[in-house]
Order: sequence, then C-alpha cells, then structure tokens
Amino acid sequence: MRSMADIVDKSWDVQRRIEERAKRLGKGRYGRVLKMARKPTQDEYSKVVLITGLVMRYGPNFFRGLFGVVGT
Repeated sequence: MRSMADIVDKSWDVQRRIEERAKRLGKGRYGRVLKMARKPTQDEYSKVVLITGLVMRYGPNFFRGLFGVVGT
C-alpha cells in the first residue's frame, strides 16, 4: 500500500509536468495561432453550430449522391 507521502509526491510530479507543458504550448508550431485566437461572439458561435448541424444532417447523403454510392 502506498503511503500518503508517496501519493503527494506523485501528485506534485504530475502537476509539475502539466505546468511545463502549458508553458511550452505557446512556443511550438501552433503558438502563433493560439496567440491570435479569441472567443467567438454569440452570433459567430450560433452560425458555426447551425452549419455543423446542417453538414451532419445532410452531408452524408450529399456525398453518397456525389460519388454514386447506393445504399443506406
């Protein structure tokens, strides 16, 4: 059985690794994109949800017809 000290040491190690990854997040390949990112407005979010729903609903049948796939 693990002692309480072992559990605390392990949790600190996990915390340290998470913080190190967070520090490097903005410096990698996608750092520039993340720095430019912002929260969408309510209108932008609503439009994305609407378009995603339409694609999910009608997209599969559209592509089946486009490629001539017969079936479900």
